[in-house]
Amino acid sequence: MVLVNPNTSTATTAMMAAIARRSLGPALPVRGVTVARGPRMLTDPDALRAAAPEVLAAGLRATAGGDCVALLVAAFGDPGLAELRAATSTTSTAGATSTASTASTTSTARAAGEAGEAGAPGPVGTAGVTGEAVVPTAGAAGVRAAGFPVVGATGVPAAGVPAAGIPVVGIGEAALLEAAAAGTPFGIATTTPLLADAIHARVTALGLADLCTGIRLTAGDPERLSADPVLLLDRLERAVRAGAERDGARAVVIGGGPLGEAAEELQARCAVRVVAPIPAACRAIARLLTA
Repeated sequence: MVLVNPNTSTATTAMMAAIARRSLGPALPVRGVTVARGPRMLTDPDALRAAAPEVLAAGLRATAGGDCVALLVAAFGDPGLAELRAATSTTSTAGATSTASTASTTSTARAAGEAGEAGAPGPVGTAGVTGEAVVPTAGAAGVRAAGFPVVGATGVPAAGVPAAGIPVVGIGEAALLEAAAAGTPFGIATTTPLLADAIHARVTALGLADLCTGIRLTAGDPERLSADPVLLLDRLERAVRAGAERDGARAVVIGGGPLGEAAEELQARCAVRVVAPIPAACRAIARLLTA
């Protein structure tokens, strides 16, 4: 399996590839590749859009040798995922979650600031004004328009089932679908406030808006947090706990490939189920290759 890192940090590539190896075991070797150009961390919509053609190029180079059996796009925004699937003749069969739960869950983005209770994430705000950004419900029409069939059965099919090529899986899509399996209300904890709208759009395109309890955003610059593992873990843990205790999430997705090590550690520190995106994507790939 080839893991494509959409940012240019080779250290991040090595870390994410190591997580993938632990997740997949020795039966499926993992090779990490880093895109040729771009920022060291994807923190805003422009960077996410610019990463897509780089991911496509890196993925196609990886498959040219003939020894690549699966591709993993290792950024939470899944840049280049659709393009890679098209180029490698794959199709997505990611479905909506179970319709067993019909209750509508409000989807909001809340920034994890220092306001409110000690260290607890507070409502998102701009220039001192607090407010809420509501994710619109996608509905069946929105799901079909995004290329995802509406599935009424319990559980979520794996993403990226190949038609005539190789499986191509994105960590964002895989983690969101796994978190929402069987109609589970889920939240998202991440460090990139400028990507909140893009995450909202991704959740909606997957038909999961009614299950998403909200996005909790850590306080502080994303790159500075990533450079301080102790502080990063603390801020993310607060965000996860707030998502569970305040928003009612029964699973919380950690939104970011570079947050992979923190996500694994949070699984042991938090009572709520924490979905680590890289292992979730590896499980999806393993299911596809087994099938």
